[in-house]
Amino acid sequence: MRDYYDKMTAEEARAFRDTVLTIVGQIPPGRVMSYGLIATLAGWPSHARMVGRTLRYTPGAELLPCHRVVNVVGRTAPGWKRQRILLEEEGVTFKPNGHVDMSRHLWDDANRSLGFPYAIYQ
Repeated sequence: MRDYYDKMTAEEARAFRDTVLTIVGQIPPGRVMSYGLIATLAGWPSHARMVGRTLRYTPGAELLPCHRVVNVVGRTAPGWKRQRILLEEEGVTFKPNGHVDMSRHLWDDANRSLGFPYAIYQ
């Protein structure tokens, strides 16, 4: 695991995990969020990879709509072919390069909807 200059304490890591799971659980059908955006909303903008690890290794996370989380350019998770199918079933469209059309499907009002104080940006 990469060492971050701003390492989390165990308490911060638990709070980060809980916040990530809360955010992912609230992403509406037909919308997506990026790992970095979720990390920013959770208060740790440099920890996008930790969002992915949280979703992969937290028991019960598979019950959340994790398929609605993509990278910043809309690329789906490598090796998870079903992710695209799940997104398309919700009406998410893809560009010719195979990436989610982020201009149409990014859930960019999440900070208002969830009541987070952090500004989000791409």
